[in-house]
Parts: sequence; structure tokens; C-alpha cells
Amino acid sequence: MRPKPRAVSDRPGCGRLAGRVALVTGGDSGIGRAVAIAFAREGADLAVAYLEERRDARDTAARIEEEGRRCLLVEGDVGDPRFCRRAVERTLHAFGRLDVLVNNAAEQHPCKRPEDLAPRQLERTFRTNLFSCFHLVRAALPHLRRGAAIVNA
Repeated sequence: MRPKPRAVSDRPGCGRLAGRVALVTGGDSGIGRAVAIAFAREGADLAVAYLEERRDARDTAARIEEEGRRCLLVEGDVGDPRFCRRAVERTLHAFGRLDVLVNNAAEQHPCKRPEDLAPRQLERTFRTNLFSCFHLVRAALPHLRRGAAIVNA
């Protein structure tokens, strides 16, 4: 990303999420990375779903682990409902629970004129930015306990 976002604060955590597990989509960079690191600083273990930026995802995982928390990286396309189910299943398998789902993954295709936006790009944007929220919530709901949270960013 340009400019490169700053993902770490100097503020210490207070343990607000101690013992919790969060799944953050788009957690390899930007807001998703900042959220994942902040959650780790507050005591949560993380599953980070990302599309294809492996180096960025590994960097996020390293920062989470520097906070003393565990991180599961889950690579795939949140626009695919099968991947959404697998991401939730892998989170449950790795950590035994899911307490917070953060639907943050998004994409955009900037263009100067609407006619420059290809129908395929528009469809992909809706799958990633909107439909993924539905698919992930649907996959996660049966596993969320009282007090869990869903954040649609």
C-alpha cells in the first residue's frame, strides 16, 4: 500500500480480549492489520484471512506473535462461500473457539468514468466487499457464544 500504513500504536494493551479468538479478514495490511495487532495486544489469538499477499500476511503474523499471541494465516478469496466456511472451520480447529469476526476485506477498482469499470470488476467488488460479509457471518454464527461480536468494517 502507498503510503504504507502505520499499524502499531505505542499504547499498551489492557487484556480486554484475554482468552478470546478473532478472525480478521483482510488482516494482511491496512486497517485489518492494525485491528489484528491491536486485538493481539489486548490478549486475543488471531486468525488472519488474506487473499494473496503472503509476505504482508507473514509480517502481520510476526507482529501478532511479538505481542505474545498465536496467529493462524488463512489464504483464500472471501468472495467464495466455500472459503468462508473453511476459514471459520480452520479457526475453530486451531483455537477451539471463535469470539470476534471482523469482516474487513475489501477491494476497489478506481476509474475515472463508470464506463471504464468492467462488469467483471464490479461483480468481484460486490463479492469481496458485500457478499463475503454474509457468507462469513453465516459460517460463524453457529459457533459464536453469548458475548461474541461481529464487526462489518
